[in-house]
Amino acid sequence: MVPNLTPRQNAHALRDTWFTEPVRIVVLSDTHVRDARLDGPGDLGISPAAVAHLETADVVLHCGDVVEPGLLAALAARAPRFHAVLGNNDAALHGVLPERLVVEADGVRIGMVHDSGPTKGRAARVHRMFPDCDVVVFGHSHMPVNDAGVDGQWLLNPGSPTQRRRAPAHTVGVIETRDGAFWSAEIVEV
Repeated sequence: MVPNLTPRQNAHALRDTWFTEPVRIVVLSDTHVRDARLDGPGDLGISPAAVAHLETADVVLHCGDVVEPGLLAALAARAPRFHAVLGNNDAALHGVLPERLVVEADGVRIGMVHDSGPTKGRAARVHRMFPDCDVVVFGHSHMPVNDAGVDGQWLLNPGSPTQRRRAPAHTVGVIETRDGAFWSAEIVEV
Protein backbone atom coordinates (compact mmCIF):
# COMPACT_ATOMS: atom_id res chain seq x y z
CA MET A 1 0.00 0.00 0.00
CA VAL A 2 1.05 3.54 -0.74
CA PRO A 3 0.79 5.72 2.40
CA ASN A 4 -1.53 8.78 2.57
CA LEU A 5 -3.87 7.62 -0.20
CA THR A 6 -7.52 6.64 -0.02
CA PRO A 7 -8.25 2.93 -0.70
CA ARG A 8 -9.44 3.80 -4.25
CA GLN A 9 -6.33 5.88 -4.96
CA ASN A 10 -4.12 3.15 -3.47
CA ALA A 11 -5.65 0.50 -5.73
CA HIS A 12 -5.02 2.68 -8.77
CA ALA A 13 -1.46 3.49 -7.68
CA LEU A 14 -0.68 -0.22 -7.50
CA ARG A 15 -2.31 -0.82 -10.90
CA ASP A 16 -0.33 1.98 -12.59
CA THR A 17 2.60 -0.32 -13.25
CA TRP A 18 0.67 -3.23 -14.75
CA PHE A 19 -2.70 -2.21 -16.19
CA THR A 20 -4.15 -5.18 -18.04
CA GLU A 21 -7.68 -3.88 -18.54
CA PRO A 22 -8.66 -0.73 -20.40
CA VAL A 23 -7.64 2.52 -18.71
CA ARG A 24 -10.25 5.28 -18.82
CA ILE A 25 -8.87 8.83 -18.88
CA VAL A 26 -11.36 11.69 -18.55
CA VAL A 27 -10.15 15.03 -19.88
CA LEU A 28 -11.57 18.40 -18.80
CA SER A 29 -10.69 21.93 -19.74
CA ASP A 30 -12.01 25.44 -19.31
CA THR A 31 -14.29 24.75 -16.36
CA HIS A 32 -13.97 28.39 -15.19
CA VAL A 33 -15.62 27.51 -11.86
CA ARG A 34 -15.41 30.21 -9.21
CA ASP A 35 -15.40 29.24 -5.51
CA ALA A 36 -18.72 31.05 -5.17
CA ARG A 37 -20.30 28.36 -7.38
CA LEU A 38 -19.07 25.54 -5.13
CA ASP A 39 -21.75 24.57 -2.60
CA GLY A 40 -19.44 22.59 -0.36
CA PRO A 41 -16.21 20.60 -0.25
CA GLY A 42 -17.60 17.79 -2.44
CA ASP A 43 -19.25 20.04 -5.02
CA LEU A 44 -17.47 20.52 -8.35
CA GLY A 45 -19.72 23.20 -9.85
CA ILE A 46 -20.16 21.11 -13.03
CA SER A 47 -23.08 19.06 -14.34
CA PRO A 48 -24.01 15.69 -12.80
CA ALA A 49 -23.33 14.09 -16.20
CA ALA A 50 -19.75 15.40 -16.16
CA VAL A 51 -19.30 14.24 -12.56
CA ALA A 52 -20.55 10.77 -13.54
CA HIS A 53 -17.72 10.50 -16.06
CA LEU A 54 -15.20 11.59 -13.44
CA GLU A 55 -16.48 8.88 -11.08
CA THR A 56 -15.59 6.16 -13.61
CA ALA A 57 -12.15 7.52 -14.50
CA ASP A 58 -8.84 5.87 -13.73
CA VAL A 59 -7.10 9.17 -14.53
CA VAL A 60 -8.46 12.73 -14.75
CA LEU A 61 -6.62 15.42 -16.72
CA HIS A 62 -7.51 19.12 -16.63
CA CYS A 63 -6.12 21.25 -19.47
CA GLY A 64 -6.27 24.62 -17.75
CA ASP A 65 -8.64 27.38 -16.69
CA VAL A 66 -9.57 25.60 -13.49
CA VAL A 67 -9.62 29.20 -12.16
CA GLU A 68 -9.94 28.52 -8.41
CA PRO A 69 -7.88 26.44 -5.99
CA GLY A 70 -11.11 25.07 -4.47
CA LEU A 71 -12.06 23.25 -7.67
CA LEU A 72 -8.50 22.04 -8.18
CA ALA A 73 -8.51 20.52 -4.66
CA ALA A 74 -11.98 19.00 -5.13
CA LEU A 75 -10.99 17.35 -8.43
CA ALA A 76 -7.72 16.04 -7.01
CA ALA A 77 -9.56 14.58 -3.99
CA ARG A 78 -12.02 12.67 -6.20
CA ALA A 79 -9.69 11.30 -8.86
CA PRO A 80 -7.51 8.21 -8.41
CA ARG A 81 -4.85 10.07 -10.46
CA PHE A 82 -5.19 13.75 -11.27
CA HIS A 83 -3.01 16.10 -13.31
CA ALA A 84 -3.61 19.70 -14.41
CA VAL A 85 -1.83 22.45 -16.30
CA LEU A 86 -2.06 26.21 -15.98
CA GLY A 87 -4.54 28.14 -18.12
CA ASN A 88 -4.59 31.80 -19.04
CA ASN A 89 -7.35 32.46 -16.44
CA ASP A 90 -5.58 30.60 -13.62
CA ALA A 91 -4.04 33.65 -11.90
CA ALA A 92 -4.64 32.10 -8.46
CA LEU A 93 -2.75 28.97 -9.50
CA HIS A 94 0.50 30.49 -10.82
CA GLY A 95 3.36 28.67 -9.15
CA VAL A 96 1.06 25.71 -8.37
CA LEU A 97 0.47 24.28 -11.85
CA PRO A 98 2.95 23.82 -14.70
CA GLU A 99 2.30 25.34 -18.13
CA ARG A 100 3.10 22.01 -19.82
CA LEU A 101 3.18 18.49 -18.50
CA VAL A 102 3.77 14.96 -19.78
CA VAL A 103 2.00 12.14 -17.94
CA GLU A 104 2.01 8.43 -18.57
CA ALA A 105 -0.92 6.05 -18.20
CA ASP A 106 -0.66 2.40 -19.15
CA GLY A 107 2.50 3.16 -21.13
CA VAL A 108 0.79 5.90 -23.16
CA ARG A 109 2.55 9.27 -23.00
CA ILE A 110 0.16 12.22 -22.90
CA GLY A 111 1.29 15.81 -23.38
CA MET A 112 -0.79 18.51 -21.70
CA VAL A 113 -0.95 22.24 -22.50
CA HIS A 114 -3.72 24.82 -22.23
CA ASP A 115 -3.26 26.91 -25.37
CA SER A 116 -2.10 25.03 -28.46
CA GLY A 117 -2.25 28.16 -30.62
CA PRO A 118 -4.20 28.81 -33.82
CA THR A 119 -5.93 25.97 -35.65
CA LYS A 120 -3.71 26.41 -38.70
CA GLY A 121 -0.45 24.56 -38.08
CA ARG A 122 -1.61 23.10 -34.74
CA ALA A 123 -0.71 19.47 -35.47
CA ALA A 124 2.89 20.28 -36.36
CA ARG A 125 3.22 22.80 -33.51
CA VAL A 126 2.05 20.41 -30.76
CA HIS A 127 4.20 17.66 -32.25
CA ARG A 128 7.21 19.96 -31.80
CA MET A 129 6.10 20.68 -28.20
CA PHE A 130 5.60 17.00 -27.37
CA PRO A 131 7.56 14.91 -29.94
CA ASP A 132 7.56 11.75 -27.81
CA CYS A 133 3.88 11.80 -26.81
CA ASP A 134 1.21 9.48 -28.20
CA VAL A 135 -1.59 11.92 -27.37
CA VAL A 136 -1.69 15.68 -26.78
CA VAL A 137 -4.58 17.21 -24.83
CA PHE A 138 -5.26 20.94 -24.77
CA GLY A 139 -8.01 23.48 -24.19
CA HIS A 140 -8.46 27.25 -24.35
CA SER A 141 -10.80 27.54 -27.36
CA HIS A 142 -13.76 25.68 -25.76
CA MET A 143 -14.13 23.99 -29.17
CA PRO A 144 -13.82 20.19 -29.07
CA VAL A 145 -11.14 18.57 -31.24
CA ASN A 146 -10.68 14.83 -31.67
CA ASP A 147 -8.33 14.26 -34.57
CA ALA A 148 -5.14 12.64 -35.82
CA GLY A 149 -2.02 14.77 -35.66
CA VAL A 150 1.50 14.29 -37.02
CA ASP A 151 3.20 10.87 -37.12
CA GLY A 152 0.32 9.03 -35.46
CA GLN A 153 0.00 11.46 -32.55
CA TRP A 154 -3.62 12.01 -31.44
CA LEU A 155 -4.99 15.49 -30.58
CA LEU A 156 -7.85 16.06 -28.15
CA ASN A 157 -9.48 19.25 -26.91
CA PRO A 158 -12.35 18.21 -24.64
CA GLY A 159 -14.23 21.49 -25.04
CA SER A 160 -15.81 22.76 -21.82
CA PRO A 161 -18.33 21.15 -19.48
CA THR A 162 -19.48 24.59 -18.27
CA GLN A 163 -19.00 27.24 -20.98
CA ARG A 164 -19.69 25.94 -24.47
CA ARG A 165 -19.33 29.36 -26.17
CA ARG A 166 -19.52 28.56 -29.93
CA ALA A 167 -19.45 24.79 -29.43
CA PRO A 168 -22.76 22.98 -29.93
CA ALA A 169 -22.77 21.44 -26.43
CA HIS A 170 -21.01 21.16 -23.07
CA THR A 171 -18.45 18.38 -23.38
CA VAL A 172 -15.63 16.35 -21.84
CA GLY A 173 -13.11 14.05 -23.50
CA VAL A 174 -12.63 10.36 -22.81
CA ILE A 175 -9.47 8.50 -23.80
CA GLU A 176 -9.09 4.75 -23.48
CA THR A 177 -5.86 2.80 -23.52
CA ARG A 178 -5.53 -0.96 -23.85
CA ASP A 179 -2.52 -3.16 -23.33
CA GLY A 180 -0.12 -0.24 -23.14
CA ALA A 181 -1.33 1.58 -26.24
CA PHE A 182 -3.70 4.38 -27.19
CA TRP A 183 -7.00 2.77 -28.15
CA SER A 184 -9.66 5.45 -28.60
CA ALA A 185 -10.71 9.01 -27.87
CA GLU A 186 -14.13 10.58 -27.94
CA ILE A 187 -15.89 13.81 -27.15
CA VAL A 188 -18.84 13.22 -24.84
CA GLU A 189 -21.74 15.62 -24.41
CA VAL A 190 -22.51 16.41 -20.78
